[in-house]
Amino acid sequence: MSGKLFLVATPIGNYKDITLRALEVLKSVDIIVVEEFKEGGRLLKRYSIEKEMQNLNEHNEPEKSDELIKILLDGKNIALISDSGTPVFSDPGKTLVRKAINKKIKVIPIPGPSSLMPALIASGFDIDRFLFYGWLSPKAQKRREELKILKTQKCTTVIMDTPYRLQALLQDIGLIMSKRRICLAYNITMEDEEFFYGNAAELLKIAKEKKLKGEFVLILENL
Repeated sequence: MSGKLFLVATPIGNYKDITLRALEVLKSVDIIVVEEFKEGGRLLKRYSIEKEMQNLNEHNEPEKSDELIKILLDGKNIALISDSGTPVFSDPGKTLVRKAINKKIKVIPIPGPSSLMPALIASGFDIDRFLFYGWLSPKAQKRREELKILKTQKCTTVIMDTPYRLQALLQDIGLIMSKRRICLAYNITMEDEEFFYGNAAELLKIAKEKKLKGEFVLILENL
């Protein structure tokens, strides 16, 4: 029989957010696949877990996925984790999951921490229907074109980006959707977690004054 592929969500900032089931799986599998050895090793050390580690990231995903499939077909169980949060979701792993499904290998998601749901439920906006757009283009002109398209959407919209692009992103949103109400969810689950509310100009002012440089999620209210 082939092994099982577990997709294990891990904390995004607060180590206490690990689930009992996640710990149980990480302790039971044969191999833990991490995004980066340094981050993965730090996480496992925190919970006193010693396992063989292999890495899978955007640089080696195609060839590494084939290697891991062979290990699974040999009967070993593998847990895939990302640097933080839910693996595959805005992180590497999609190729491995698709190949596992094609080979009829059982894929088992272990739910847990994610920045998406906390940001949505703390926004105060209507979230019965929402669009997760994820990451916009790093190029300003293309990013603004994407924002023009998002402006036409008739539901709450979720945008993510790297910490160092927060101010540029807010500037562009201000150009395209100046009146749109926004929730800025900052460093979710961490000690300095904060939620800021206002339009793009107001949030940009806050970002500059507080020198915000952490992880964030932007929730744009539907007009």
